[in-house]
Amino acid sequence: MYSLRGALSRIYAAAPRSLLSSSNLGQQISTGQQEQNGTFYEFRTYIIQPGNVADFKKLTSDNIHLRTAHSQLIGYWSVDIGCLNEVFHLWKYDSYTQRSAVREALENDKEWQQNYISKMLPLLRDQTSEIVYMVPWTGLTEPPKKGVYELVSYQMVPGGPVVWGKAFQKAVSAHNHVGYCTLIGVFHTEFGHLNKVHSLWWHEDADKRAAGRRRAHEDVRVVAAVRDSASYLVSQTNKLLHPMPYSPLK
Repeated sequence: MYSLRGALSRIYAAAPRSLLSSSNLGQQISTGQQEQNGTFYEFRTYIIQPGNVADFKKLTSDNIHLRTAHSQLIGYWSVDIGCLNEVFHLWKYDSYTQRSAVREALENDKEWQQNYISKMLPLLRDQTSEIVYMVPWTGLTEPPKKGVYELVSYQMVPGGPVVWGKAFQKAVSAHNHVGYCTLIGVFHTEFGHLNKVHSLWWHEDADKRAAGRRRAHEDVRVVAAVRDSASYLVSQTNKLLHPMPYSPLK
């Protein structure tokens, strides 16, 4: 049986003392400048009732301008491989105060409520929200052209970036430097499943992704970096995403 206490003991015993010192602890846990200035992102995931996806897409396409009038949309995708009948969208906020003001404004926006929410809710089966910060060693990257996206989600062992941050950064950076795909951003969950990290990647198409992964699996630098990071990994999932026509990230 998996022993959480035992796993943590082994991790902390193996960690360099300098990494666990009080002077380094805050620096390692911090997610960087965006956390300092308040900027964060919201991941929203909707599961649509089977058979209603086409209606949901049209309804959203016709009314998304009402929503983007209140806050910045980064990307909006439908899931092609993963949980079926799912859409995923990413929003940016400057502060929690701004997000609260936006939520209140949307509740009082009669056009949004009547034209969209009242018609959308019967199509909806489930929805979740996560608040995430972008890690300090990545920025939000614009893809070179239209393509497909892959969202990879990692559940790491408890302890936060002070425990697994460096190994995880090394693994993601190794994949990115191989050049088989383009890293859009890496996000660390603040509200939702703790010790969870999401990496968002761009691919020219699904076949290029498959070919790139084969090359990466043969690269000793990637293999070594992944092996180190995997020792801190609890679980991992991914999904292939297609951007909606109105998504800023194509």
